[in-house]
Amino acid sequence: MTRGVVIKSTGKYYHIKSLDTQDLVIATIRGKFRLQGFRLTNPVAVGDIVEYQVLKDSSATIQNILPRRNYVIRQSPRRKHFLHLLASNIDQALLVVTIVEPNLKQGFIDRFLLMTEPFDIPVTILFNKKDLYNETDLEQYHTLASCYQQIGYDTLLSSALTSEGLSKIRYFLKEKTTLISGQSGVGKSSLINALEPNLQITTKVLSDYSGKGQHTTTFAQMHELTFGGSIIDTPGIKTLSYNHLEVMDVAHNFREFFQYSSSCKYNNCTHRNEPNCAIKQALQNGEICELRYANYLQILQDVENQNHWERIKDY
Repeated sequence: MTRGVVIKSTGKYYHIKSLDTQDLVIATIRGKFRLQGFRLTNPVAVGDIVEYQVLKDSSATIQNILPRRNYVIRQSPRRKHFLHLLASNIDQALLVVTIVEPNLKQGFIDRFLLMTEPFDIPVTILFNKKDLYNETDLEQYHTLASCYQQIGYDTLLSSALTSEGLSKIRYFLKEKTTLISGQSGVGKSSLINALEPNLQITTKVLSDYSGKGQHTTTFAQMHELTFGGSIIDTPGIKTLSYNHLEVMDVAHNFREFFQYSSSCKYNNCTHRNEPNCAIKQALQNGEICELRYANYLQILQDVENQNHWERIKDY
């Protein structure tokens, strides 16, 4: 059998590059692959190292998936009882957002970080479309940037239209395997084209009627960069939900909450109404960003509501 890296996933078929010869094959999967007992819409992810066999008719089948050093997973947007693998074996992630066109969804950044934090995957938050920001938008950017920088996340400001920030992004991407993700319509495809014009990724204008982004990338794909490294481009995200998390999973993966939580009175403190909560005290002292805490409470509510309906269904 031959080993290769999955560079493109279209659902049924997987494009694989041989690690030895760099030859490309298109393969299907043999048998069923699962992840910690979860049901997956795509059992093989872009970035996976796989063992495959080429048959006499030149078709190929994936026989085995080698252990992943990390992965990014979300609830399937179409099949709510399934999970969807965005990518695996990455060095870092670049989360592309924008303040306007479309407006930044409340809590979106923190919902994304819940997918990367369990594996300690470094994330840089890129605020795109700076050319559209007015003074109020720039103030909001600086507030958000400060909030995330103080807990260890780097932020960048860019414009694909004016090329502002592109040199910093290239430096960030160089010689790394980077997952690039973001809200639908944030200009991710235009940004990638500005960074690597030879890719010529299809772009679409923002919907005038809804003000929402439209999907331009329809499947995950790895692209090599001429200046070194590679990116995994993924479809734009409209919503993020979690059918595989419990309340304490959320609490443990808000990194600054976890740092303070050892001083909470209760080991299973959810940082809401419990007495002697170190997170609530840090919030009052201005040591925790109020926006992060508000987003945390909303995510907890969503997780509890989803688990409640799952228990009713099972009953």
